[in-house]
Amino acid sequence: MAQARAKARSARGESVFGERFAVFAECLLTGVWIAVACLGLLTYPAAFAAGARHLRRRTTHRDGGLRDFVADFRAAVRGGWAVGLAGWAAAGAVRVDVLASRAGIPGGPFVGAVGVFALIGLAVALLRAAAVWTPGSRWRTLLADAGRRTVRDPAGSFLIVCGLAVVALSAWFLPPLAVPVLGAAVAAGVAVEVRYRHR
Repeated sequence: MAQARAKARSARGESVFGERFAVFAECLLTGVWIAVACLGLLTYPAAFAAGARHLRRRTTHRDGGLRDFVADFRAAVRGGWAVGLAGWAAAGAVRVDVLASRAGIPGGPFVGAVGVFALIGLAVALLRAAAVWTPGSRWRTLLADAGRRTVRDPAGSFLIVCGLAVVALSAWFLPPLAVPVLGAAVAAGVAVEVRYRHR
């Protein structure tokens, strides 16, 4: 595998640094595409899936651009909108839990903490599912498998949480920066899934 990549690089005249910088730049560009595709509010799972598939193509030296991203997004949104709706419902439930914990209801802080951790776990499972999505995949199956991997691979799940934290901190310090950084979070999901397969 490493030899094949080296041959591909030498055929294109790229250095290792040049290739890695190109992948980083592609991540940032993909983050912009993902952010635009997320404007539909229920379309974020499909946007992440299309972005992950684009980055998988890029890291395996296959051609693909905006047209392929749009085609993947359209294919993923068919079942992905329901996942997006469920995600917003879960976020709303966690918000109610947090408000209840702040109101001083007995047991509220514990319930609020459990809700926040569950929401983080769901976000990790969603990114792991999106990282392996292919056209024709069923979201229910992808999410069930991703949920199992989230629990069985805590180190990989922690890496994805760190990627999500980078997005959140970027949004807090400089909101426009969170847009391209979305691509880096999706790239983290793709890298974690590749790592899990090779274990």
